[in-house]
Amino acid sequence: MGPSSVLTAALTATAAVALTATGAAAAPAGTPAVASARPSVCQERSLSVSASSGGQRNVARIAVTNRGGSTCVVDRVPTVTFRGLDGSAEAVPPATSGPYVLSPGERGYAAVRTAAPGATEGHVVRSLSVAADPSHHGVTFGAATVGMGRGIQVWEPVTTLWHTSRAAADRALADATR
Repeated sequence: MGPSSVLTAALTATAAVALTATGAAAAPAGTPAVASARPSVCQERSLSVSASSGGQRNVARIAVTNRGGSTCVVDRVPTVTFRGLDGSAEAVPPATSGPYVLSPGERGYAAVRTAAPGATEGHVVRSLSVAADPSHHGVTFGAATVGMGRGIQVWEPVTTLWHTSRAAADRALADATR
């Protein structure tokens, strides 16, 4: 074996070890490399976010619609904040960030409880903001829009994850706040 053969063998072995260490696998000769088909985060301008009354005191319904032409993801936990207050509504059940996939034209629904029924603690604010993903600025809705014309009472607010129907979001909120 000549010096160039030894060098080639050493470089090939080093490359194989590097690929193995990073978890990568070499494609067989002649096979094109395939990029990941994982959808990207939805652009905020491609989404429509809405809010309405939840039919109960201190409950609002929110929705997000993918108006874009391709499948994308938002965070599975909507970011709901309240004007003048620090923090955001906690997810129920407790959850961490993760993807929620929206195909073109598809909607996700969530329900938000701003204060428990009969609560006397907390603050009254004039608006709430909803962002489908933490990287987005979000949309602000006045108290009247969410059926709380006298102001939004906020004390330990909670939100469901996104669901495929309004009824599923309502059930999730009812189950989590019993």
